[in-house]
Amino acid sequence: MSDRPLSPARRSVLRGSLAASAALALPAGSGGAPAFALSGRPRAEWGVQSGDVTCGSALVWVRSDRPARMIVETSATESFRNPRRWHGPLLGTDTDFTGTTRLRELPSGRQVHYRVLLADPDDPRRTGEPVTGTFRTVPVHRRGGVRFLWSGDLAGQGWGINPDLGGYRVYDAMARLDPDFFLFSGDTVYADGPIAATAALPGGGTWRNVTTEEKAKVAETLAEYRGNFRYNLLDGNLRRFNAQVPTIAQWDDHEVRNNWYPGQVIADTDTRYTEKSVDVLAARARRAFGEYFPVSTLRPGAHEGRVYRVLRQGPLLDVFVLDMRTYRNANSPDGQTADPRGILGREQLEWLKRELSRSRAVWKVIAADMPVGLVVPDGQEGRPHFEAIAQGDPGAPLGRELQIAELLRFVKHRRITGTVWLTADVHHTSAQHYQPSRAAFTDFEPFWEFVSGPLNAGAFPASALDGTFGPERVFVKAPAVANVSPAGGYQFFGEVDIDADSAELTVRLREQDGTVLFTKVLRPGLVGQ
Repeated sequence: MSDRPLSPARRSVLRGSLAASAALALPAGSGGAPAFALSGRPRAEWGVQSGDVTCGSALVWVRSDRPARMIVETSATESFRNPRRWHGPLLGTDTDFTGTTRLRELPSGRQVHYRVLLADPDDPRRTGEPVTGTFRTVPVHRRGGVRFLWSGDLAGQGWGINPDLGGYRVYDAMARLDPDFFLFSGDTVYADGPIAATAALPGGGTWRNVTTEEKAKVAETLAEYRGNFRYNLLDGNLRRFNAQVPTIAQWDDHEVRNNWYPGQVIADTDTRYTEKSVDVLAARARRAFGEYFPVSTLRPGAHEGRVYRVLRQGPLLDVFVLDMRTYRNANSPDGQTADPRGILGREQLEWLKRELSRSRAVWKVIAADMPVGLVVPDGQEGRPHFEAIAQGDPGAPLGRELQIAELLRFVKHRRITGTVWLTADVHHTSAQHYQPSRAAFTDFEPFWEFVSGPLNAGAFPASALDGTFGPERVFVKAPAVANVSPAGGYQFFGEVDIDADSAELTVRLREQDGTVLFTKVLRPGLVGQ
């Protein structure tokens, strides 16, 4: 099946969340973020989100406009008769008034309706208008199958929320497919990309942006990073989507700074930054990321925790969320013949191998924030440096490729079936098949990698392929020139649909309006295909 219509219950929830989110209106003519009212009851003007949903648990997120106690009520129906109540955290300045509540002991494979109330800390009887949402818990059995979407790259290259075009319209198209969850594959914000009020379009015309103070410059302070995440929540399409569809969020580089790596020091010639330590910037960005997304391995307001994790979605699917930023080595020409740190770091690599070997799911989706065989240059002068795994040398593995070769060899020799790689990052959509018979490194089984994005950012020409792992580009859609605006098209998301009866996995690459561009059906239980 391709299009699953919204259930009546979910349509009702969306109407409720739309009414509640309508309170977030931009001041007429200002183009700025709304001022917080300091009187009355607490308000959840930024909508609600759920995330990292399992068979018996989920995270629910909200942001208040002032100090408040977070309360969540859940029900099997939208009437909220006999609701179950969950007392969440006190929301204050330490988390930018955001909070996440973990719901436990939920029924598996069921639609859960929830509403968030914000209570006055000094008078719990004074609560604001409830904001509603819904999600489906993961089934213990195969009944119903699994459907999810993925994409990345939101508000990049200066292309922000354009009211003239209806804002982030792609989220409405994704909502119509009624997925079980959305895998947000990195570049969830562009903290290094200021948003101006207008931008000139090629061939004439003007792109108009909603603007905020925090998006007027590159982010350096914690407040500025937080403001980048708030910016995207100004879009009503995104808020409605968040109320309907749980998110599994990962990060890449633009949550911090373009092409960053640990230990990097920003050159004095880059006068946009007064803080030159990327480690300092990354710590602030990760804190804001954990405050604005419900992530099970990060605690809001804290510096500890990690982004990489596995989300078990029942007997049909495990999702392995990678972090290709926090533990990588420095960007370089990447031609070294030994590379113990690589792009994942040793600890994360061993975790991934261990969890893959433990997985009993039919399909194991490796959610990578960067592609395997697509060459992504770093743009350094002189001898080129590289940003992702591939470095353009089609021979034996070098540099970061050594770590991927180790992983692929492990998957082959442990006879782990059903691995599929999903990614974004490169601002076009494509499907690559990796085959040992075409490769310089041959000790692996064939696998597929699918690329999607951007959601609302500049689109770019297709990346070159590196032949080390034998990729063949079976499909691609990309512009011929760089930084095509969302008004020019080339905005994409992907869909994965796993059939409950056959366990076949169908991938569809879709355009912004939902049009299917490419379809691939994969059979379960094969070592390589």
